[in-house]
Amino acid sequence: MSTVLRIVLAEDSVLLREGLVALLTRYGHEVVAAVGDAPALDAAVEETQPDLVVTDVRMPPTHTDDGLRVAVTLRTRRPTLPVLVLSQYVEQTYAAELLDTADGAGVGYLLKDRVGDVDDFADAVARVASGGTVVDQEVIRQLLRRRSDPLDRLTAREAEVLALMAEGRSNAAIARSLVVTEAAVTKHIGNILSKLDLPLDADDHRRVLAVLAYLRRLEA
Repeated sequence: MSTVLRIVLAEDSVLLREGLVALLTRYGHEVVAAVGDAPALDAAVEETQPDLVVTDVRMPPTHTDDGLRVAVTLRTRRPTLPVLVLSQYVEQTYAAELLDTADGAGVGYLLKDRVGDVDDFADAVARVASGGTVVDQEVIRQLLRRRSDPLDRLTAREAEVLALMAEGRSNAAIARSLVVTEAAVTKHIGNILSKLDLPLDADDHRRVLAVLAYLRRLEA
């Protein structure tokens, strides 16, 4: 006989939330709270002390990564609390932080569109609750891509340009040093900023961030 779990469910879509409650109940579990926003998730866990949390990522109040951030906070307060994230996308920063806590406590991250069988989902719930780890292969792929060093994407010439940028050289000075045109230097810098996935702020700010990434590599 399977273990009956006391579950807190957080999902802002009413239809999906009710569907998940019905599904979990069908498999013999007790949904002790079903909520639609991150503050309610936090409060429900504190009040009910469940065996498992199943949460979406995007939900009120900001409709960004509230659910996942609360999950990470809950794990900080209660490291053994099993958490299963069920989402439409991979929120890389907090997903990585949550999965880093997997040692010794159940954790899962499944993409909604790729859960194709209710029995598989029920099995994932049971495995996470018992301390296992269940992660969608697409989540793993995206996290591995994130954790690779973006500096490794640079060509040899782009690495030379970045090194000269770190010395404080202007585009004109870099062009003279490498015996290329300023237009070529500008193109290389654009490629560097793109490959380092730097935010679309002012170019001067992005340039500083690129240099900092280079310096951190030298210190490593």
